[in-house]
Amino acid sequence: MSFTTLARNTGHAFGENPLTLVAVVILALLLVCALFGGWIAPYDPLTTDATAKLAPPSLDHWFGTDALGRDILSRVIVATRLDLGMAFSAVALSFGVGLALGSAAGYLGGWTDRIIGRLMDTIMAFPLFVLAMGIVAALGNNVANIIIATMIINLPFYCRFARAEVNVRRDLGYAEAARMGGNRTLTVLVVHIIPNILPPMMVQASLNMGWAILNAAGLSFIGLGVRPPTPEWGIMVSEGASFIVSGEWWAFVFPGAALVLAVFSFNLLGDGLRDLLDPRKRV
Repeated sequence: MSFTTLARNTGHAFGENPLTLVAVVILALLLVCALFGGWIAPYDPLTTDATAKLAPPSLDHWFGTDALGRDILSRVIVATRLDLGMAFSAVALSFGVGLALGSAAGYLGGWTDRIIGRLMDTIMAFPLFVLAMGIVAALGNNVANIIIATMIINLPFYCRFARAEVNVRRDLGYAEAARMGGNRTLTVLVVHIIPNILPPMMVQASLNMGWAILNAAGLSFIGLGVRPPTPEWGIMVSEGASFIVSGEWWAFVFPGAALVLAVFSFNLLGDGLRDLLDPRKRV
């Protein structure tokens, strides 16, 4: 696909679904916060101020302060890097491992397909969030283990998708021609088949990013995620939830809004990518 064609298709996708452009803008802002949050944040996210505990939103603290007097805006901005980093790492790992296992199962079939299929069935037999809780509880609640747990529970989606796509494409004309041309099995799979299944898998990855963010935040919310005082959206919502009754709404609303915006924008981006990559949507 040439750059001109890609630009035309992108413009068509934005024109047909303007919310995709909104998602791109939101994700660009989140990316800026993730990359430059330490410089953008007006205050140190870990600095406490006993004289400003639970101060409402004001010109000095746009999002107010929490129970320890920490600036919520600064903590929301700085937390973007950790939340997006955990979600991206988990999705990238599950994408790569799932693509490799699913491609092997779909192309080779036989015992390879049966063993990988039963492994994915075992993972899917558990409620996924409960499985993530169990993995983190067993391994310890740190960033690396949260990424591993999120990767494992996302793995079946990519593995099954890759298996189905490769199983269909391995007998198509271009794959047969590659085999008749003397290419080895691995070459046919990696060079000729896998590149053709990457676009729809990228759509799945974009949709999965939002769920990965929710999973990491959910683990932190119940105390199995990142440990305080590290800025993280799930921790901030959990800490602020105890002040719902007393009326300090800003302690949980703004971190929760950041979480909702991130998940919402990735879901919208997935819809836009589907329209961009599906030729039937451009007819």
